[in-house]
Amino acid sequence: MVTGQASSANTQALAQEFVQFAVDSGVLRFGQFKTKAGRMSPYFFNAGLFDDGAKLSRLAQFYAQALLASGIEFDMIFGPAYKGIPLGAAVAIELARLGKNVPFAYNRKEAKDHGEGGSLVGAPLKGRVLIVDDVMSAGTAARESIALIQAAGATPHAIAIALDRQEMATEKQLDGTVQDVSHSAVQYVRNTLGMQVCTIAQLSDLLSFLSSQSTPALLAHHSSVQAYRDRYGV
Repeated sequence: MVTGQASSANTQALAQEFVQFAVDSGVLRFGQFKTKAGRMSPYFFNAGLFDDGAKLSRLAQFYAQALLASGIEFDMIFGPAYKGIPLGAAVAIELARLGKNVPFAYNRKEAKDHGEGGSLVGAPLKGRVLIVDDVMSAGTAARESIALIQAAGATPHAIAIALDRQEMATEKQLDGTVQDVSHSAVQYVRNTLGMQVCTIAQLSDLLSFLSSQSTPALLAHHSSVQAYRDRYGV
């Protein structure tokens, strides 16, 4: 029991450290941002702003620590185009530094019609594949990666993401409209697809971070983020 409590405490501490890092890096911002689902979100996480060697290296350390703590077993890493490519590569490098060297592959958005051809680059997809990406909103990108991995004869086994927004996913209806559903993209991947999901931090961790701030500028965002979770959270 003590071991479990210690592990949980370490995971929570890692999440709080990551949120601080994301804020300091300008990756996690507050204001009014329109999501793909058409919602006005009071915060925005843009992993593309981990835009130098030091930030990307530190980010990879967070992914690796979360993965090792999760106990998830996998045989290789897949980075979906586009943001998943540098993320997957950085995580593969960091895991190798820690003694876990695994193959890495990624896909192109457009299939290459010369040279080796095809849309897949890197190690052959085989065994239990870990998908590395930044966030999951509707789960569309995850489903595309899963289809690619299965088509190659490998097993889409787990997904690692930096931030779980913990909000209702959306589904396109037959009439073209978009409707909220009662589960999040992460819950769909876990419960419907049967895959494991490793997250560095969740929306609940962001709320805990904001509530603990002594800086008025950050503390002021807690109420708007909480209101957003009350409306769209799962």
